Amino acid sequence: MEQRISMERMEEAINLFGSFDENIRLLESELYVTVVNRGGELVISGDVEQVMLATKAVEALLTLSAKGEVINAQHVRYVIGLCRSGQSDRVAELTQDVICITSKGRPVKPKTIGQKQYVDSILNNTVTIGVGPAGTGKTYLAVAAAVAAFRDKQINRIILTRPAVEAGERLGFLPGDLQSKVDPYLRPLYDALFDMLGAETYQKYLERGNIEVAPLAYMRGRTLDDSFIILDEAQNTSREQMKMFLTRMGFGSKVVITGDITQIDLPGDKPSGLKEAMKVLRGVEGVGISELSQQDVVRHVMVQRIIEAYAKYEERKGGGRK
Repeated sequence: MEQRISMERMEEAINLFGSFDENIRLLESELYVTVVNRGGELVISGDVEQVMLATKAVEALLTLSAKGEVINAQHVRYVIGLCRSGQSDRVAELTQDVICITSKGRPVKPKTIGQKQYVDSILNNTVTIGVGPAGTGKTYLAVAAAVAAFRDKQINRIILTRPAVEAGERLGFLPGDLQSKVDPYLRPLYDALFDMLGAETYQKYLERGNIEVAPLAYMRGRTLDDSFIILDEAQNTSREQMKMFLTRMGFGSKVVITGDITQIDLPGDKPSGLKEAMKVLRGVEGVGISELSQQDVVRHVMVQRIIEAYAKYEERKGGGRK
């Protein structure tokens, strides 16, 4: 079967095909079709069902291209996934406003529908819980939203915190003062802030007290007004820590809690405060719970495959126990 799609502008074809035609090659190998550009027309040939899927995928990619997106392999894989699940018409939802501009002038915006729902939840709720596997942009997008709110003068402080629980290693014997001991735990938060603000601006705000990066234990006994507070790696909080953290919130503040409930580093007998909070707060007004999946992974494609492999393994292991 053959299907034809007319291309109005040469730039569209160049963007769609990608450098050295890598985007179209990926589409062909994933959907077992052949795509040829013939005189301003795309000709897709192959099995009927696969051609229909490929046509939907190309049309969805052209929608993204028309909105100014530079098409890459991640877009192609994600759009193919949407088409396979019958959601190709949802691609238009992704072309939304930029959340924040990084210090290097790069726009930060959601790359998947799951990420868009997460960002919308942050903007529309006082408390947002974002859970999902590694690489879904939970921390990065939360920091982008915090920087945008700070630049917009909606808040006057950004507070980033995470529980100091080692992922299987002991950091207690590291040399240096308290700050240099807790820095390794907080490194992912620093990285996201450096990216948004640049090192100089970050340092300036840190000295003024507009930005605070601290372990969760430092939050006890404080009330945080006019602040954007992000609790990262929340799966490693205890019930008590989570309750303590949630009750720190003051007037004019916004809270984002992020975590991955498949990567809990707490001792086996200790329940996760994040898991409990998701049950307790579901349906509470002003609280949004956003669950991201492996489809929302925007890192290297291998990260998605690894997460999928582990999920299948855990499923088999759980089934075996039963």
